[in-house]
Amino acid sequence: MGFHSKYQVFLVCVLLLPALCLSQFTDSRATFYSTSDGSGTPTGACGFGDYGRTENSGRVAGVSDALWRGGAGCGACYQVRCKDTQLCSTDGVTIAATDMGSGDRTDFVMSLNGFLRLGVNSAASEQLRKNGTVDIQYRRVPCAFDGSNVKIKIHENSRFPDYLAIAVIYVPRPNDVVSVQISNNNGGNWSPLGRSFGAVFDLANAPSGPFKVRVQFRGSQTWVESPNNVIPANWNVGAIYDSGIHA
Repeated sequence: MGFHSKYQVFLVCVLLLPALCLSQFTDSRATFYSTSDGSGTPTGACGFGDYGRTENSGRVAGVSDALWRGGAGCGACYQVRCKDTQLCSTDGVTIAATDMGSGDRTDFVMSLNGFLRLGVNSAASEQLRKNGTVDIQYRRVPCAFDGSNVKIKIHENSRFPDYLAIAVIYVPRPNDVVSVQISNNNGGNWSPLGRSFGAVFDLANAPSGPFKVRVQFRGSQTWVESPNNVIPANWNVGAIYDSGIHA
């Protein structure tokens, strides 16, 4: 599939009609990286920290610029299946994007835990590992490994109470969070957070909590608000909170 047709399908699916494009597969290539346990890395460019190592049972990947989207693609889930009918399983594996990176014309640099699940059996998986890089098809799918609500994490760079940074680490729906705001007035006086890097949004001199949170998804002008206070007044670095935002 040529560059234009490949990315025309991609742009329609993630920008315009994500709910209608779950059946659309895009041709690409994938490779893998190694860690001591085959899982992800805590230094991924999404800012997930150690959560990014074990998210989705360690089946994670660094993705190309086209899927990275300036960090907005962090946390997106993809069904990835390889194309060798002798070696590859029909369904492949669901991968979560936790980093940015590409190899030899690849869209995915997968953790070994994820990459090995492409094979139809253990022997096939080992042959895929020896091959190193494989032809694949992928499509964006909902995330379904951590419940049905958006999850946020207090980033390690935060300094209570002067600087608040949060990472949007889990978005069930196949869409991107592009904006985040907080309110310490039960939905009044919303304060916008800026994207620091990856999935991390921050605010210097944040007001005192507790905070409600609201997010805006790509392609929508509507804010989706948490039903209750999500971040407590005495928030802790590294804590993960369920936003209550059903996506």
